[in-house]
Amino acid sequence: MPFDLSVIIPVVNDLSDLIGCLDALKANKDAKLEIIVIDRTGERLRWTVERDYPEVVLIRVPPVATIPEMRALAIGRATAPAVAIIEDHVIVPDDWARRMLDALAEGHDVVGGAVKNAATETLMDWAAFLCEYSSVLPPLPAGPSTWLPGNNVIYRREVLMRFSTVLAEHKWENRLHDAMRAKGIELIMRPDIVVGHKMHYTFSLYLSQRFLYSRSYAGARVADAPLAQRIKMGILGFALPPVIFIRTMKRIRAKNYHVDKLMKSLPHQVAFSIAWGAGEIVGYFFGPGNSLSKVR
Repeated sequence: MPFDLSVIIPVVNDLSDLIGCLDALKANKDAKLEIIVIDRTGERLRWTVERDYPEVVLIRVPPVATIPEMRALAIGRATAPAVAIIEDHVIVPDDWARRMLDALAEGHDVVGGAVKNAATETLMDWAAFLCEYSSVLPPLPAGPSTWLPGNNVIYRREVLMRFSTVLAEHKWENRLHDAMRAKGIELIMRPDIVVGHKMHYTFSLYLSQRFLYSRSYAGARVADAPLAQRIKMGILGFALPPVIFIRTMKRIRAKNYHVDKLMKSLPHQVAFSIAWGAGEIVGYFFGPGNSLSKVR
């Protein structure tokens, strides 16, 4: 059966997160979806998916696989003329697939949307979301953009496959999007196409995730740099926490997005900013290690 859209979901979290994601996709009745789940978590989740969602394409990868690796592998398996990428804890509205496809039909090659918080039960969940997503909160300017989020984005498949060598580098979506822009491909922001981010955290889990992500980012950034430059950037990293904290505050206050939750979570934001700075310092000095394979 020909599909309209291949939806790629790297699974690195709990089964309960994925079930919500898959059920939301099933409610998208206006397009034929090829749902590709690529999992590194183990047999319990895989058995449940095969039993309860037999229509899903399931790809097994080792626990050490990174999210960029998983995305690249699944893109290679996709068969639809359009490919979308989300996360295992993203909840899409029931018109999401059709609206994303309609955005491509307007003549665009790459389109992304906004992200809102769907985990609203605890202050910890709010704190983590506001820290991580301050740059993608609505309102956002519509039209050509210099960046797009990696968990609410659609590509024309023939265009995406032109960048197979970039995908094979197994780096985050900013590397792919920068390569596309360098070749004259416009990235289009559609802030009206919004998905929900429903991820629950403990304080220690999110703190470790901030450290791991920033270490992987910094380590990759200086992978081929001389030692002197790595030491210099590592030293400069000690100035990062206040910069990150202030930037987060300014973004959220400017958008007037749940500022009450921001103010209540200020101690969390301080700790998260310190963890990010520490991760970059370690990444610059000692490289990424295996941090990328632990990012969730």
